[in-house]
Amino acid sequence: MENLKARVAAIESIIQSYMPQPEGPAATVMEAMNYTMNAGGKRLRPMLMQETYKMFGGNGREIEPFMAAIEMIHTYSLVHDDLPALDNDDYRRGRKTAHVVYGEAMAILAGDALLNYAYETAAKAFPMTEDLQPVVRAYTILTRKPGIYGMIGGQTADVELTGKAVNEEDLSYIYENKTGALIEASMMIGACLANATVEEVKEIERLASIVGRAFQIQDDILDVEGTEEELGKPLHSDEENGKVTYVTLHGLTAAKAEVENLSQQAVKILDGFSKENPFLRELILALVHRRN
Repeated sequence: MENLKARVAAIESIIQSYMPQPEGPAATVMEAMNYTMNAGGKRLRPMLMQETYKMFGGNGREIEPFMAAIEMIHTYSLVHDDLPALDNDDYRRGRKTAHVVYGEAMAILAGDALLNYAYETAAKAFPMTEDLQPVVRAYTILTRKPGIYGMIGGQTADVELTGKAVNEEDLSYIYENKTGALIEASMMIGACLANATVEEVKEIERLASIVGRAFQIQDDILDVEGTEEELGKPLHSDEENGKVTYVTLHGLTAAKAEVENLSQQAVKILDGFSKENPFLRELILALVHRRN
């Protein structure tokens, strides 16, 4: 994709500008926060937020604290997911996970700190604009989607159903919330900050939900047929952890067909807007067909 590396680098710079510098009695937890945030990644959520913002005509800087905040929330969820009590992963993005480097207690605290600091960071958007209503709408989404009615709700179902029989309804709930909620939040926040209408934000939420489901099914596929070099972590972790996935229920062929179907649905919704962002269209297709 054109200019992808430059866009990722620009987003990385924004994120780093909001990270704390390790100092004082809490220096260790700040160091652990930075360790996990510096592990790399595609920065898809802040990128989706920024590109949606641009599509609706946004051109201010109030988007930047929210971009950093959504990545902090995403990263905190990975830190906690990797813990022995949950997925028990020793590697993430090709490097040792936080609990391996800093111990379980400090990893828990680092995750907690990232979540709390995310809201502190997003609040910095309020004095950056005279029109506070879009920021209020965006902040409300940020406080809800990662919580019990979104990501945490999905993670709860995922934990409770691990090792048990899972049906399509259960799996859809997990995918829409554990994975989809932060993608929905990212794109909805971008739209809100650019003063999109209520109807437009609802349509963006529907689009993002489809993207989130496709993203997770592709993740299931890669867990089976990807490579450790591509993924930066061991393969077949879902099977080893007793998790039922879309591939488990329907097989690889059907999973690949569903990813294609969902990606086309997403593009159709995006193309239905009067606003355009060709890069966002490319990005959506690229992330649901990714290899890592």
